[in-house]
Amino acid sequence: MSLGELVARADARGLAASGLACLDRCLPLLDGDDDVLRPLWAALAAETADTADTSGPDWAEELARVRAELAGLGGPGGVEGPGGPDGGDEAVLLVRGMLSGAPDDRSVPALRAWADACSAAALRVHRLLDPAADPDGPAPLVAGELRRQTAVLELLAAHGPAGVRPALEASTEGRRVLRAVVSRRARGHDARL
Repeated sequence: MSLGELVARADARGLAASGLACLDRCLPLLDGDDDVLRPLWAALAAETADTADTSGPDWAEELARVRAELAGLGGPGGVEGPGGPDGGDEAVLLVRGMLSGAPDDRSVPALRAWADACSAAALRVHRLLDPAADPDGPAPLVAGELRRQTAVLELLAAHGPAGVRPALEASTEGRRVLRAVVSRRARGHDARL
């Protein structure tokens, strides 16, 4: 199935995991703690099928805490733009948009809109950070992100709550890749100063 078909068929937990995974992989751009989203992942793993479609207090409360913790973080040197922490840097602004767009109301329509927006934003972030043009397909960083987005949705569709842990592991791997890219950019920026 294509990524679009997987999103269209996903349940509330799969959609929440999809959006959360995209945000998780892009956290290096905000220079946030790697574990800041762990309580949200734990809330998804702990839900039963009966509670997966409701807005539990754990999700909304943890989401508010994450937003507060990441407020004001702009990103490491070389990624932020010239006008301040966000500085107009499109990649950082896209990640902030993923976070601010996360719904407190975990209804399927709200989560589907968020998952779609996060998917597009994460792919755009990876495209911005990997400008290598490949006439035969997407750049390697973009192709890797596309594979991870698909894997997360497939894991949740096949395994329900048991798919949350492997989805988190796939996301963690993607975050390490992006952190290395961001670190290289920062070193290149520092070398030019």
